[in-house]
Amino acid sequence: MRTIWDFSVGVIRDAAASIRSWPLWRKLVVGLLVVGMIIITFTVKVPSLATMNAWAAGTGRWFVMVFVFGYVVVTQFPIPRTIFTLSSGVLFGPWLGIVVALTATTVSAAVSLSVVRYLLGDWMAPRLAHPAVSGINARLRARGWLAVTSLRMIAGVPFSVLNYAAALTSVPLVGFTVATLVGSAPGTIATVFLGNTLTGKADPTIMVITVCLTCVGVLGLVFDRKLPVREG
Repeated sequence: MRTIWDFSVGVIRDAAASIRSWPLWRKLVVGLLVVGMIIITFTVKVPSLATMNAWAAGTGRWFVMVFVFGYVVVTQFPIPRTIFTLSSGVLFGPWLGIVVALTATTVSAAVSLSVVRYLLGDWMAPRLAHPAVSGINARLRARGWLAVTSLRMIAGVPFSVLNYAAALTSVPLVGFTVATLVGSAPGTIATVFLGNTLTGKADPTIMVITVCLTCVGVLGLVFDRKLPVREG
């Protein structure tokens, strides 16, 4: 615990030193961006189902693309994605809704990781050698896909926070993206199914798929715990 504390304090101290060395214009730009993100997170309201239905009627065949784009953009911020996932079932039905929600979720995660890693990856890389996190980073580098898959299946882990955190580690982008797709599937399918039941068109097949994928997720957690870490 002491090592983790030392690592955290060191990162905060280094970050403060880096910010102090920035020119004034960069401080202003970054400050405005941070304030903007905070304002967006706490003030922007996710459209209601009624609003989305109106948009669907107005955009016609292009609505799927508009919906995916909006889903990806909004979930770059720490805003719950549940309403979008739920809306997928209501607006598109179970099968297309699942495809739309999983596609948007996967693309959003990949974009988040790429952007955060581009901005902070080089700065964070040398700090990952600290004893407090080197073992965790080695696990993520060697078998990050399994860890990410397992974490995606835990509803209490915020989607955006996991994206940001993973971006600061050595987990490979491809493995992270595939793991997000697989790990998000159980919860996403269940949520889309719930949205679909609101229309009165429940499909028992979806429940069977959800149960099967959940079992796979539990096995993945057990396997990740038992399997030793091997680098190389």
